[in-house]
Amino acid sequence: MEISKDRQVTSVMQTALENIKDMIDVNTVVGEAVIAGNGNTVIPVSKVSFGFVAGGGEYGKQPDPKQPFAGGSGAGVSLQPVGFLVLGPDGVHMLPAQNLLPWEHTIAMLPRLIGDMKAIFAADESAADAGGRSKE
Repeated sequence: MEISKDRQVTSVMQTALENIKDMIDVNTVVGEAVIAGNGNTVIPVSKVSFGFVAGGGEYGKQPDPKQPFAGGSGAGVSLQPVGFLVLGPDGVHMLPAQNLLPWEHTIAMLPRLIGDMKAIFAADESAADAGGRSKE
């Protein structure tokens, strides 16, 4: 019994996609958490890109059951480290894996700076309230 050419192409594609699915899972993008010596938890984060191609055809201009089927598939995967999430007593911080330009570093640090400023202002208000001064 001969397998139809369409089913042969489908079989080639399914095999390639199953192998890609086995290579890439959520642990590839967000890695396993590691507890550092200082008690912080570090979680690696990566960017995963992949491409896939499959195809097939027959020899000759007209379909001929005597001619063999030709098919193939290919895939490429790129894994790029993005950074590390650091969870500690002072909050969650993202450490980039590559060197940032000064303005990129400033933007990355803005959430932490805003949080620190809020804490400073809250501490000043608490101290003023404890000292008996009224807020105006």
